[in-house]
Amino acid sequence: MQVRNSSSQFGIVSIVVHWLVAVTVFGLFGLGYYMVGLSYYDDWYRLAPHIHRSLGILLFMVVLFRVVWRFANAVPEPLSTHTRWEVISAHVAHGLLYILLFVAMVSGYLISTADGSPIHVFNWFEVPSITGQIKGMEDVAGDIHYWSTWAIVILAGLHALAAIKHHVLEKDNTLRRMLGVGR
Repeated sequence: MQVRNSSSQFGIVSIVVHWLVAVTVFGLFGLGYYMVGLSYYDDWYRLAPHIHRSLGILLFMVVLFRVVWRFANAVPEPLSTHTRWEVISAHVAHGLLYILLFVAMVSGYLISTADGSPIHVFNWFEVPSITGQIKGMEDVAGDIHYWSTWAIVILAGLHALAAIKHHVLEKDNTLRRMLGVGR
């Protein structure tokens, strides 16, 4: 398998990063959903947010890399079986996913740093607060984070359903190209 994308196939870097982002996003969503129900006395009360924030910062770096990689590589051409509306809706969905990912990650960062504290990423390094203390910022950022993450999960679910539709009903190579396998 090639490293870089071609006009007909995704390269291994694009494939691995795509699936890494997908698994991480759904894992973070599940962890975030679990975290909101924790009580102060729960063992995971401090550990779960630490893991969530750390993975969120690492995901931010991976998504930044993904955007750079996407612009530095060819994007495989749509399959000839794809209709115009499918191609346009796929472009819109991908664009929205990127925007929503950045909105979710930035708002998560703002929630965590609203009191002026840095984010300690698995105690490997820290990301400082760039805003300092801003009263009420965590509430506004929290609302944005909540709705953007729900939008990501719903849109990613539709994205997955579209890929399954292409694979099962139309029996084309749409999903196979992102799995890195031929027909």
